[in-house]
Formats: sequence, C-alpha cells, structure tokens
Amino acid sequence: MLALLRTILVPCLLVRVGVAAVGGPVEVIRNGYYPLDVVDKLEEATMPKVEAWMSKKIATGKNNNCTLENAAVRREWSDLSVTQREEYVAAVKCLMKLPPKADKTRFPGALSRFDDFVAYHMTHAMQLHDNYHLFGAHKYFVWLYEQALRKECGYTGYQPYENYDRYAEDPINSPLWNGNASSLGGNGVPDPRYKGVAQPGRTPNIIKTGGGGGMVVSLGPTSMSTANDIPKNPRTNGTGSNPRCLRRDINRNSAMGATADRAFSLISGNKDINGFYNQLLGTPPPKNDSYPWGIHTAGHYIHGVDPGGDPNTSPGDPGFYFHHGALDRLWWIWQMQDPDVRLNAVPTGGMSMPHRRATDPMDIVVDMEWLGPPIKLLETHDSLGGNGGAFCYVYV
Repeated sequence: MLALLRTILVPCLLVRVGVAAVGGPVEVIRNGYYPLDVVDKLEEATMPKVEAWMSKKIATGKNNNCTLENAAVRREWSDLSVTQREEYVAAVKCLMKLPPKADKTRFPGALSRFDDFVAYHMTHAMQLHDNYHLFGAHKYFVWLYEQALRKECGYTGYQPYENYDRYAEDPINSPLWNGNASSLGGNGVPDPRYKGVAQPGRTPNIIKTGGGGGMVVSLGPTSMSTANDIPKNPRTNGTGSNPRCLRRDINRNSAMGATADRAFSLISGNKDINGFYNQLLGTPPPKNDSYPWGIHTAGHYIHGVDPGGDPNTSPGDPGFYFHHGALDRLWWIWQMQDPDVRLNAVPTGGMSMPHRRATDPMDIVVDMEWLGPPIKLLETHDSLGGNGGAFCYVYV
C-alpha cells in the first residue's frame, strides 16, 4: 500500500493563501488561486444561521460543550499549506504501517490499520449505502478515520475535503492528484483496455476513461470491481490477502458531473431529504446533461479504478475520505438552511441504493465494531454536538 503514496519530485504548486474573516468565530483560510464558487458563497452566507442555531443549542444546554469557538475546522485540500498537506500524507503512510485491529481470521487480507477501514466498509457495504446510513454512518466512518490519523499517527489537522469544482476541468494537474510530494499521488501507466465505467440507463451510458490506469492494496476485489484483469482474491468475499498495484483513472469526465452548479442545485433545489438524497445519487438520471452521473457517483470515479472504483473496497484509496468529506459538507450546508427541520431528516426510500422503510430511525444503532463504539443513528446527524459532543466540527 505504501507504493500508492510514492512521490514524484516535481516543483510544488505555488499558491496564494490568505486569511479572510466572515464576521464570525470560525477562521476562514482561502487559496487565492481559486475564486469562490456558488457553494462556497452559500456556505459563507449560511454561517449566521449556524451561529443562531448554536446560540439556541447553548441556551437550552443541548450543545454537549461544543461551540463554534472550539469546533474543529475541516478545510479544502488546496486551502491547506504545502506543509500541512505533507503532514497529512505522512499520517496516512503511518496508518498503513500500523498493525490492524480487525480479526485476522476473519480478515487475513487486512494488513494495516488503514486496511481496518477497508475491511469494515467491504463487509458492511449494503448497510452503509441504504437510505438510513448513507449520510450519518459515513460521517461517523470518516470521523473515526480522522481520529486514527490524529491519535495514532500524530496528525495535528483534520480531515480535508475535495472541492470537485476547483479541479473538474483538469483534475490530474490539481494539488490533490498531481503526483507531487504534497498530493495523494496521480495516475500510473495507462491501460488501453480500460474504457471507463458503465452507467446503464443514462445518456451517455459510460464515464469514459480519463487516460489513466495502474500505480499496493490487499483486500478485494469484489464482484463490484470495475477494473480489468485484477488477480482473483483467495477468498470469495474478497477478504483474503491479494497484494497488487493500485490503479487509478483521474477522470475529468467524472469530475464534470460534480461541479459547483450541480452542488448548488442539490442544496438549494430540495426542501426535503428525499429530493436531496435522490438528486445526490443522480436518480432519476438528469436529461440533456453530458455528465449525468449524480455527485455521489461522479466523486467516486474521479479517482476510480481499483480499489477506488469498487463500491465495496473504495476506502482502499485515500481519496475516498476526501470524497465523503465533500458529501458530508454538502449535507451539512443543506441541513443548516433549516436545522430545526432538517437535522434529523432521514430518507424514507431511494431509487437506486438499497433502502429500508420499516425501521424507526430513532431505534437504529450504527455499530462500527472494531473501528469505534456503537452510537444512535441520529447522533451521527449532528456535526456540532452529536456523539455526546465528540462531533464538533464545521466545514470552510
């Protein structure tokens, strides 16, 4: 797995980073190279609502000691300094060297603490992607990964997210994927056999390859894999040890399906959680759209193929956490437009993901087993005081 983050020594991207205040207690740091997009502006305009919501929670004693003054701040990758990015990369490498905590009998392919998260995701994929768990359980999953980076590998920051719009036109040359020492690595040697990711029922019906191919991972693949000629895992469920090169296809055709106009429409165009949920998933497929994938799919396949393009083992590529951080940010901005109504809203069904309807969300428990203690589903919905106050963060 360490081969994933081998660096290509090229000059660091020169960026202008400045501090901009928005009249509140949260420090906003922006990379001056990227102008604010419509979602960035909406987020800034939403902060007074967040402040009013927190004042209300504090007044009623429901904030669990979380305040905007002590909240962690999750930032976009390019808004971090080069030194901060390199610190994050070092922490991921550290996690790949630490021994796993998962049951070795059950998961012989989990070779590190990093693999612990892949093992959980691949064996709980159906639950994690149903209508109740897609948002909240992934929020908890990413938070636990962030905690492992901080507590076990000395990382001093917080999990960054990816602003797809900043990189959509040329993702391979972005600060996240350009292959230098302060990135997550880039593409490997192109594989001419890889044509892209099929999208049945959509027009166009394939996310065409962006020109990438292969760059070590162990778990998987599973039957959901999109890659060609991957060595078969010694276990039918993909949990055996199967060391192989990670393959990526840093893909503009996918990234263009997650641009800021689409994200803004997702947040501002949906008053209820079912509409938000279905549009995020691209269901029904939008018409007259050259990139009709839905933001959830588009974000995953920006850095697909193996394991990033396998819905079960996708956390095997560190880019997974940037994507789901971005989704968590969009959900949070949507919630904060009307937190009294939206904070505990749960989709009642879905058009493409597994969905459940019989269970009362109040009774659902998210159990991360070896990753972290079980918590109530609705505790995962609140970034500012949920999980007994352990969740206390904002996005900038």
